Amino acid sequence: MAAALAGETLVFVTGNAKKLEEVIQILGDNFPCKLVAQKIDLPEYQGEPDEISIQKCKEAAKQVQGPVIVEDTCLCFNALGGLPGPYIKWFLEKLKPEGLYKLLAGFEDKSAYALCTFAFSTGNPEDPVRLFRGRTLGHIVEPRGSRDFGWDPCFQPDGYEETYAELPKAVKNSISHRYRALYELQNYFTQRNGTVEASSSPH
Repeated sequence: MAAALAGETLVFVTGNAKKLEEVIQILGDNFPCKLVAQKIDLPEYQGEPDEISIQKCKEAAKQVQGPVIVEDTCLCFNALGGLPGPYIKWFLEKLKPEGLYKLLAGFEDKSAYALCTFAFSTGNPEDPVRLFRGRTLGHIVEPRGSRDFGWDPCFQPDGYEETYAELPKAVKNSISHRYRALYELQNYFTQRNGTVEASSSPH
């Protein structure tokens, strides 16, 4: 059974300062651990999103030798059977947001969903990796808004007239796939911290 992590440092594997800032903002002041970013070069695993998250987290925990969270983000186009999915990073690098929009030119269905998975390892190889998922439904549109956050300019969440890139940060952070996954993660840590027993039973 893993002890509660209250007040301890939890390594968040990212080299992206903006991402760390957003995660800390979403988790707020009540999160029981201190989050620090560490850039680790992890292999580019292939497979389904859950498998990739688990592999990445196990490898990161091995390198950090302690508690660690890794994040994996997918952008899934329904017309393409869920692709680009976990490979969105490479698609974005080659095609830019305009190219992502053009990928769906031949399809009537422009619907998509953003999926964020946070994987947590206590650092002990005996403990299972825990996954926390968040999903936001939306559509792929012609890019609009600021270009400083990946594919945000071409993803318009359902129920909004703006793309992720056009929405005020506070609004995006209250509906995003990352927010939903972090909400699950925060609940788990709060429970785990409240009762040590919670660390051995799923919530």
